[in-house]
Amino acid sequence: MKLIIASNNKHKIYEIKKILGSQFSEILSLSEAGISHETVEDGTTFLENAEKKAREIAELSGCPALADDSGICAHALDGAPGVYSARFSGTHGDDEANNRILIKMLSDKEDKGAHYTAAVVLAYPDGKIISAEGHMYGRIIDTPRGERGFGYDPIFVPVEDESRTVAEMTDEEKNKISHRARALAELLSKLKGEN
Repeated sequence: MKLIIASNNKHKIYEIKKILGSQFSEILSLSEAGISHETVEDGTTFLENAEKKAREIAELSGCPALADDSGICAHALDGAPGVYSARFSGTHGDDEANNRILIKMLSDKEDKGAHYTAAVVLAYPDGKIISAEGHMYGRIIDTPRGERGFGYDPIFVPVEDESRTVAEMTDEEKNKISHRARALAELLSKLKGEN
């Protein structure tokens, strides 16, 4: 069975293929599937946005579609930036600006705790969906470190006996503890439970 990933983000696609590759005969990004579509992410939760994207792509393609929505939630900011993580600075995908704003907003806060959340949804053309969520807990630091990863990775240190930021880890190290890896692992166990 073919799976369409509702994304062209190379980091996400690599991680998804690594974890779900055994469950599908072929896994394609939107561009590999020849689909040019932009979902309006107007949900109030990560799960709502992921479900909307997955359903739209399943309907368009006639194939099962997988979508995720993820972001970072700072505890001292009542969960912000949350679903607005990618566009926190006002410009979608400006990682450096997003990081600067989050550091500034937390500068006078004692609690630097934060967590990443990832919601993944697998939607089938017949309307059936399977969903899962994963989290990675840690803290925000004041100075970005590391060249790997993307998003808030240079300012996020996970709690797993770690002093490095996620951007200082290898892909393999990150994929063992990341919020997306955890959500995908839960989704995989749900899929295997159905077989």
